[in-house]
Amino acid sequence: MNSKTRTRAFFLTMILFNLAANFAHPVTPTIIKDLGLHDYMFGLALAVMMSVNFLISPFWGKINTYISSRKTLLLCCFGYGIAQLLFCYATTEGGILLARALAGIFVGGIFVSFLTYIVNTSPAEDQARHLTYNATINSVAGALGYLVGGLLGAVNPRYAFLAQALCLCISGVLFYGICLKDSVQGEKPSLSGLVRDANPLKAFSDSRYFMNTAFVLLFAVNLLINFGNTGFDQAFNYYLKDQLSLSAAYNGIIKGGVGLISFVFNMTLCLWIIRKTDVRISMVVLTAVCALSAFATVLPGRIPVFILFSVLVYAGYSVGIPVLQSMIVNQASPGQKNLVVGFFNAIKSLGCMAGSLTAGFLYGVFPKLPFICVCAVYCLSIAAAVGYLSYSRKLVTV
Repeated sequence: MNSKTRTRAFFLTMILFNLAANFAHPVTPTIIKDLGLHDYMFGLALAVMMSVNFLISPFWGKINTYISSRKTLLLCCFGYGIAQLLFCYATTEGGILLARALAGIFVGGIFVSFLTYIVNTSPAEDQARHLTYNATINSVAGALGYLVGGLLGAVNPRYAFLAQALCLCISGVLFYGICLKDSVQGEKPSLSGLVRDANPLKAFSDSRYFMNTAFVLLFAVNLLINFGNTGFDQAFNYYLKDQLSLSAAYNGIIKGGVGLISFVFNMTLCLWIIRKTDVRISMVVLTAVCALSAFATVLPGRIPVFILFSVLVYAGYSVGIPVLQSMIVNQASPGQKNLVVGFFNAIKSLGCMAGSLTAGFLYGVFPKLPFICVCAVYCLSIAAAVGYLSYSRKLVTV
């Protein structure tokens, strides 16, 4: 298999994975309502998964310097599939939270491995383009996964979970067969070394080797936009079911439309931004689009207007993520990129966890309150993006 064929096969398999990873999301509100669980569970369940993801991501970034990404992907895809089966058959809040925590361990390994594999194997001239493909596939295939999961869930919610587990396992096998060995250090870690690196505090302390003011500001943007997107997404999904009485199929159809729009934007606007614009300024504009669109969803109006501005929130985020990834990877030195990627995914998970948890509890107070909070968080992300723009310009003039 030549390099171009291998790269295409890798991204095609990534599409299958991202489709499958989102099959369960549109049916989760239905399961929560059918089991008679608390409303806040829609946010708490994802927050638990993302909390574990946050803690474990730097470890996966570290371990991928010793163990090939394809081995990590094989292990984690199977682990994620098993965790989703446990979620499928859980009937209590405790059972669901335990399944979500287990999923968080393996999801962290998968998304870190995607980034480390691309960084380790892509030629320098193709790295930004491949990172854009990664973010685009995550957004677009994820949205289309909502569509498939919503249609399956309209027949039987468990069908979405069973199809998900099967496709996740198939993805793991395909990744193992397609990917090159990409570990950057030849020696195998000792057991004591693995235990040490598995310590989340140790993993985060490794950030001192690369952290500076520029990274602090970029990771602040990363934290805030993922807080905003996840909080918005979780509230939006539950709002459609709880307040608008729309089925999982409607949720899936809307997200499918978001996926198509995101695909067009990422393959045109996003690549143009990275190649032709000052990405620092573009990041400010993209966060502003998300903030203004989130504000518009809070205003009284008809359902189509609410959905239209919701789509703009999703579109702004889907374009912003690959731009931000490119900025962060370009900021890192070659020997630190795996650590930076692991930290990037950890901060992303922290934002997702905080956004999900906040949305779940605020929704119980007032259904539109999560959307107000998301607008405020996106405004903070504008401030962080402006801060990075100002700081980086000062460095150039010094």
